[in-house]
Amino acid sequence: MLAAERGVSERLLSLLARRGVKSAADLAAFLAPPEEGWHDPSLLPDAASALARVARAQAQGERVLVYGDFDADGLTGLSILVIALRAIGLDAVPYVPERLGDGHGLSLRAVDRAADEGRTLIVTADCGTSSATEIEIARGRGIDVLVTDHHHAASWPAAAVAVVNPQRADSEYPERHLTGAGVAWKVAHLLLRELGDGSSGPTDSGTGAMPQAVRDLADLAIIGTVADVAPLLGENRVIARIGLERLRSGGRPGLAALVERAGLARDRLNADDIGFGIAPRLNAAGRMGEAARAGRLLLATNRPAADELAAELEKANLDRREMTKVALAEARQKLGLQATEVVGAASDVPGTAPEIPDALLVQGEWGVGIVGLIAGRLAEDFGRPAVVATTLDAEAGTLRASCRGGGGINMAEALIECADLLIRHGGHAAAAGFDIAADRWPEFAERFLALASAGPLRPDGPPELALDLVLPADAVDFGLVRELNLLQPCGPGNPTPVVAVRGLRVVRVRSAKGGATQLVLGRTRDVLDAVAFRRPDLAEMLHEGDRIDVVARASARHFGGFESVQLEVIDVSSEGAQLEEHSDPTPSASRVTTQLAESQSAGSRS
Repeated sequence: MLAAERGVSERLLSLLARRGVKSAADLAAFLAPPEEGWHDPSLLPDAASALARVARAQAQGERVLVYGDFDADGLTGLSILVIALRAIGLDAVPYVPERLGDGHGLSLRAVDRAADEGRTLIVTADCGTSSATEIEIARGRGIDVLVTDHHHAASWPAAAVAVVNPQRADSEYPERHLTGAGVAWKVAHLLLRELGDGSSGPTDSGTGAMPQAVRDLADLAIIGTVADVAPLLGENRVIARIGLERLRSGGRPGLAALVERAGLARDRLNADDIGFGIAPRLNAAGRMGEAARAGRLLLATNRPAADELAAELEKANLDRREMTKVALAEARQKLGLQATEVVGAASDVPGTAPEIPDALLVQGEWGVGIVGLIAGRLAEDFGRPAVVATTLDAEAGTLRASCRGGGGINMAEALIECADLLIRHGGHAAAAGFDIAADRWPEFAERFLALASAGPLRPDGPPELALDLVLPADAVDFGLVRELNLLQPCGPGNPTPVVAVRGLRVVRVRSAKGGATQLVLGRTRDVLDAVAFRRPDLAEMLHEGDRIDVVARASARHFGGFESVQLEVIDVSSEGAQLEEHSDPTPSASRVTTQLAESQSAGSRS
């Protein structure tokens, strides 16, 4: 009944129910136009104080400095606020910090610049909650600081004129999982609605409509939202849906140039394209000391200038990749963990797993800008929290470290437990960072390892997969792809559906570049193209004629003007494995592969 009313199939309805979309109201909200899902920005903590201070700056013609961060979330948040403040008539300039010269949080160099230029208001994006000292100094020099941030907020700077952060303990804002760019977008919404001249489109006063100028900024907000791995549910889903619409229109020169440089199809952009194509190029700029160029790119108003800046960012991204590859190999060697011990990799001895410590802590001489990437890759590969440190200042004897989550530990809370050992720290549950005196590193490592050991740990083996659907091979068609696309945009909290496809025959298998395996899989009347990324083992394990079931993601592939259904294979099993739709984790990918390997081994013995 409900499926018919909403024009969806029973299989999609059951899939959504397993994801928590169970009632008619839940379904209506999930499928409704995105404009119906946003919250009133005046509900944000200190929204009234922020609005009053910007209104005063507008009335008195004050000059403003907008201070961001050097990652994709901070850069997009900064750009949103600069554009919004300029739209209401303020002289607003961006300040993009340098990773080494300014560090994380509001810097005194930025306060000095504001004072030198006669700027009496600093507005932060994606930072400031932990910058109490710098804000107090700014106030002493006659400069007010308005903080917009989303990082963990056990306390917040009293000297700030406003701290707009939904993570505050006293926050009553309905959506606590906004990123720095998301908070900036909501503050821009507030400012444009209340202080704009009305020329930028309809307002939401009493009508529920969203000002066009706010919609136009969602292309920036979605990049920060995806880059910071926020759950794509609630208001983040609103940002993502509107943001993708704006990105596909190609209206912003800097983003259009970046999309083209990344080789992405603009009219088919999705959240994965942002996460793997756009955000890494912006992040690479910050890691390689080119964050200011990334800021100029996002704020560029003409395409030739944007193209030139995008080319410079592409070079920085290529350099970052090579540096990270070398550094990651060195970090694994220091830890005594080689690539063959990656979680989920095939083992020569069935049922065995490498001895992996409860947390991975490693110190080396790497670029400050890439330690976060190394930590993220280690956490992903080995299923453990990872902390990677490098020298910050050799003369002062200080290290800078990045932390990435794994095994259930909250990184921000873990650093609070170690705060007496640290010079400064900040971050959130999944990612954090800190500075520490080099001689205190051993004590920190011991304490952090104890915290990780006391917390819940991910079992050895890859993350277990919840199967959304189990289907016969002939049921995989464009109708299925269209249905699954109703869940878009997908990401954390709303993952791309995982489908078990039964009854396939291997027609062709070959290795492809980048460690992928390409497959052609036969069914009753035709074949399906398939690819398995980061699974070179399948090229050795599978043979033409094998009867298999696969766990995969289904999508439409566009090539040479034609469209076809493609499976992105996660894992395979011999035909007839026990695979069931369930809201809890099902047999994991490595165990499914093991079933195939064991069946082949048994066949070779018979």
